[in-house]
Amino acid sequence: MKHLFSCLKTYRLEAVLSPLFKLLEAGMELLVPLVVAKIVDVGIAQGDKMFIVHAVLLLAGFAALGLVFALTAQYFAAKAAVGTGAELRRRLFNKMQTFSFAQIDKMGAPSMLTRMTSDVDQVQTGVNMVLRLLLRSPIVVFGATAMAFVVDYKCALVFLALIPLLALVVASVMAASIPKYRAVQEELDGVYLSVRENLTGVRVLRAFRLEEKEGAAFSRKSETLERAQNRVGRIAALTAPLTFLLVNVAVIALIFTGAVRVNGGSILQGDVVALYGYLALILVELVKFANLIVTVSRAASCAKRVGAVLDMEGEKDGAEEEETATDAAFSFENVSFTYEGGGAPALSGVTFEARRGETVGIVGGTGSGKSTLVRLLPRFYTATEGVVRVFGRNVAAAPAKVLREKIGYVPQKAVLFRGTIASNLRWGAKEASDEELLAALKIAQAEDVLAAKGGLEGEIEQEGRNLSGGQRQRLTIARALVGRPEILVLDDASSALDYVTDARLRAALRGLGCTVVIVSQRVASVMHADKILVLDEGRVADMGTHEELMERCGLYREIYRSQTEEAI
Repeated sequence: MKHLFSCLKTYRLEAVLSPLFKLLEAGMELLVPLVVAKIVDVGIAQGDKMFIVHAVLLLAGFAALGLVFALTAQYFAAKAAVGTGAELRRRLFNKMQTFSFAQIDKMGAPSMLTRMTSDVDQVQTGVNMVLRLLLRSPIVVFGATAMAFVVDYKCALVFLALIPLLALVVASVMAASIPKYRAVQEELDGVYLSVRENLTGVRVLRAFRLEEKEGAAFSRKSETLERAQNRVGRIAALTAPLTFLLVNVAVIALIFTGAVRVNGGSILQGDVVALYGYLALILVELVKFANLIVTVSRAASCAKRVGAVLDMEGEKDGAEEEETATDAAFSFENVSFTYEGGGAPALSGVTFEARRGETVGIVGGTGSGKSTLVRLLPRFYTATEGVVRVFGRNVAAAPAKVLREKIGYVPQKAVLFRGTIASNLRWGAKEASDEELLAALKIAQAEDVLAAKGGLEGEIEQEGRNLSGGQRQRLTIARALVGRPEILVLDDASSALDYVTDARLRAALRGLGCTVVIVSQRVASVMHADKILVLDEGRVADMGTHEELMERCGLYREIYRSQTEEAI
């Protein structure tokens, strides 16, 4: 809750004014039963029409003032709630940007989306309701009880008996419902995950005709969520009936006691009407307060989920340090890595180095650890054992921004964003000129993409849906080149390119002067590298030039021959 209060600090004035105006509105309502009592005892009993007219005008004035106070309170409450929700989302987004890949993998994108949207919406609603009703409803209840004692203390004893019972009902419902609301939000995470996977993989689903199967799976998850919502809904639904039951019993007791008191001449008929009015006012406020408790219970559960994310410690940055004078662009020193919950290590005892300006190829079978290896360079993941160095600096202690400015990383899946070609390329360098963009496109063999889309301002749809796989890959390579990296990592980034375009790309990259790391399933893509690393089940099977590996590495020869005519 500390994060919620921290976000609310900016709206301290609104958080004070909203309850204040609600209390003024409550004051208007507390005066109404007394005026009605006077209408009965004076206006009607004595036939004084002018008194009735004046009293009705007074009631109309109370109503007008109450409306003004209510609207003003709602304005301030809405402003504070919406502002607090916006600040929570901003903090969540910024916090998530600091998470390592391991933290993102552990939490999951659907859960983060749920907390950013549904959870924050629930918290925002809770803040709005609290500012409007948290003080108003208790003040009205206790105020009505106090006014009842002013009218007749013996009849008011009914109020004293009622309030503790109502408080017990509200507290019991709140205690039972808060844990269940947390379970509902967790089930909602699962529904979000199912929707996300289906929307992302819709083409695959239709290709394998699995619409019915996935529809049935989604229905099961929705039914689980529905059952969780029904369980907590049944508990919350008890509040109103129990409240009505207790109040109606109190009404019977009040009318009986009031009738006896009127018959004995202790009080007037208008006093009974006033007492009944105060009891009705308590009923209305308690129904509102019951709804508030349900909303606050849900909001409190969601606030804890949001706070859990904000309390997580993001990726740690090391202190600035000078690069060590070394010929090595990067090195791996007995590096091992295991994914959380992964069981067996993805990498074990990897040791090698790449000199400045070298081209390093990495090949191996599926699951051999190729992508994992290069993800350790920009510290997307941190080595479990051993040391990874970039220009002599331990990446585990290096500032992420400084480290990643030196490394241009092109992932396996080409990711583009909605906008233009130019706006996507400038992710690599915000201030890059058009000439620099064109030069990067030329090296990446993407000039035909530029021509097809009508230039640098050509439109790119979300995730690059209006481009082919090869076009997306070349644009992502160009984006990395715009930043003029000292180390360029291509993680199987040319898999969608034909052999001719791939060869031209490699030839163009050799003239850059930077260290290039090429991860590929194709031996043709790495055979001209200065050094080729052969991985097998997370270990370095061998390393050397193409010729050296063909002589002594059986695994490399097997991969090579499977891709050439020698395999026939």
